[in-house]
Parts: sequence; structure tokens; C-alpha cells
Amino acid sequence: MSIAKKMRLFAEKSSMIRKMFEEGARMKAEFGEDKVFDFSLGNPDVPPPPQFTKVLQQIAADEKPGIHGYMPNPGFLFVREALAKRLSRDQAAPLTAGDLLMTCGAAGALNVVFKAILDPGDEVLVPAPYFVEYGMYVDNHGGVLKAVATDAQFNLDLAAIETGLTDKTKIVLLNSPNNPTGQIYPAATLKQLGDMLAQAGKKFGRTIYMVSDEPYRNIVFDGHEVAPLLAASTNTIVASSYSKELSLPGERIGYIAVHPNMEDKEAMLGALTLANRILGFVNAPALMQRVVAQLQDVAVDSSIYAKRLEAFCTVLDDAGISYVRPKGAFYLFPKSPIADDVKFCEILKSEKILAVPGSGFGLPGHFRLAFCVDEKVIRSSAQAFKNAAAKAKQ
Repeated sequence: MSIAKKMRLFAEKSSMIRKMFEEGARMKAEFGEDKVFDFSLGNPDVPPPPQFTKVLQQIAADEKPGIHGYMPNPGFLFVREALAKRLSRDQAAPLTAGDLLMTCGAAGALNVVFKAILDPGDEVLVPAPYFVEYGMYVDNHGGVLKAVATDAQFNLDLAAIETGLTDKTKIVLLNSPNNPTGQIYPAATLKQLGDMLAQAGKKFGRTIYMVSDEPYRNIVFDGHEVAPLLAASTNTIVASSYSKELSLPGERIGYIAVHPNMEDKEAMLGALTLANRILGFVNAPALMQRVVAQLQDVAVDSSIYAKRLEAFCTVLDDAGISYVRPKGAFYLFPKSPIADDVKFCEILKSEKILAVPGSGFGLPGHFRLAFCVDEKVIRSSAQAFKNAAAKAKQ
């Protein structure tokens, strides 16, 4: 086989979620759609807000010459101006259009950030569990992903992070609300982390950046709020997208926000803009940029996810499966009834439940359930979960 050895290894690692998704399609064809409980893929199914369709149709009807042409690599100025107004509120920082870049989703944003910041061998610290593809994104740009522990509630363990810092650390990568746990990191903890990284930066003679991946920011439960990362330190960057808050994952539209008072900000913005171009993104999709400019204060109805969460908690409680209640996103990350999470996911599959082992997220002994499915599917899975839990005890 002529493909790169590294890509072969990456394919084996990254295929876990997709394999479960494909297995779900096969099982649904064999047993029937209503007999399979597929909680494998975080593909938002709540429809986009009604305003989206209206705005999309209006903008698609615009036939001005050049409407589909190139624009500056950071994106349309008027789009970034609209986004800056909202993010200045969300991030408690006076952002302007010049502090922002439009990107091809949050994944594109993270790759642009890593390209701009990392030298070969630089380390990116990430609290475990974490999104499975972070390691590949970091590797794309010569970096090394280094996992550090969280506490029993999946909160940041500042002592573990401090122990993990070295003279090679360049970024601490956060994801709040977190995939797969739904945990949200408090403002006070983020401020402590920012102060810690500032001190470590002085010790090691380099800037250590806090980068937050925030596509689930507007999907929260029980009155929780997502703290503004930019309030924690000037060495902060936010990467996000509209994939979850507007249910537009396939449209690949996201952004990067750089702290307005970052040291050497212009050099950072120049590097990000160049990375956006030379990585082959060139610019974020023109059509979607114009659409989201008019939807800055619009989001999906997260109460739908909240109801599903309640239903799932009832199902897991009845099955005797323990979990930490998520504060946001649309995932549960329960503890496996047996130490071998891969084996337990096989037991679940024998009951036609598709879940993803926690091993794939850097924390064995757990499994992930995505509740971006109809509430009826969740409630109908109750007996299957009870059966699987009973089998695990045999």
C-alpha cells in the first residue's frame, strides 16, 4: 500500500466514531430503524432557526456581479463587524473586526491557529477527555498533543496542568462546553489558569497561549453560562463555529477571535491570515458569511436538547449507570459498568445500542452517548440499557 504510514495509523484512530455510525446504518437496514438506538455521532438534528431559511433565500437571490468572488482572506469586513459586536458581549472584551477571521468551521479555525503558532516539537496540553481529532490537528503542524488529567467531575485540574507544563508547551487547548463530557469551566478557574500560564511563560521564556474551542457555547442547561475566555488573559484565542448553535455543521462556517490586547497582535493576525490562505481554505464560504452576519443573536432551541437530557438521565438512572450531569453540549459521558469500555460498548451493541468508547477520547472506563436524536429513541432504549447493564455484571 502506498499511503503514508502516519495516515494509516490516524485512520485507525479516527475511525471509531465513524465505524459506529456506519454500523448503525447497517443495523438499521437489517433490524429496522425503530429497533436500533444510535447515539454514536454528534450530528445536530434540531432544525436551524426559521430565520436561517428566510435569510438564506434572500441572499441566494442576490445576483450582483462578483457576489461569489474572492474577498480578503480574513473574511468580509461587514461580517466581522457584526460578529465583533456579539463577541464583545460574549467574551467581555472590546473586539473589532480586525481581531477576527472567518474560517471553514471550528476545525478549520483550530488548524489555522496551530499552523500560526506551533514550531516542530511544540506541545499542546489538553485536558482529558477530549475531542478525538485534536491530536491529528496538532500533528498536522508539527506539534505534539499532551493529555493531562481532569478531576472526578471533569473539571480542570490546575495542578495536573502545572505539572504538565514544560519549555516545549506552546498552547493549552480547552473545549467548553466539552465534548464528550458537557463540562463548563468556571471563570475563576480560567483566570487562575491564565495567571499560571503567564508565570510559566516567564519561567520558560516563551508565550503560552490559551486556545478555546467553543462551538457548543450556546447549548447549555440548568441556567449555566459559559465564561468568557478572553477575560482570563490577554494571551487567549477563541475558535468556534455556527455548526451547533445554528445546526449548520455541513456548511463549514466558523471564526477565530484574538484578544484585542494581545502582545504582538498584528504579527499573530498576519500569521493567522496567511495560514488561512496557504492551508488551502483561502477564505470561509462567501454565501454562509453573508448569511451568519444577519444571525448573530439567533440560535437553535436548546430546550429540545434539555428535554432529551432529562429523558436520558432517567434511562441511565433506571439502568444503574452512573454519570456526571453535563452542563452543556449534547453528550453524556457515563462510567462504564466494567473497566473495559470497548467491551461494554460491544455489550451495548448486542442490545442494538451504539455508543463510543471513552478510550477514543483519551479516558478509558467511560463511553459517550450523543443525544442529538429524537426523544422517542432515547426513551425507547430504556430496556436495552437495563439489559446491557445486567449483562455487564454477569
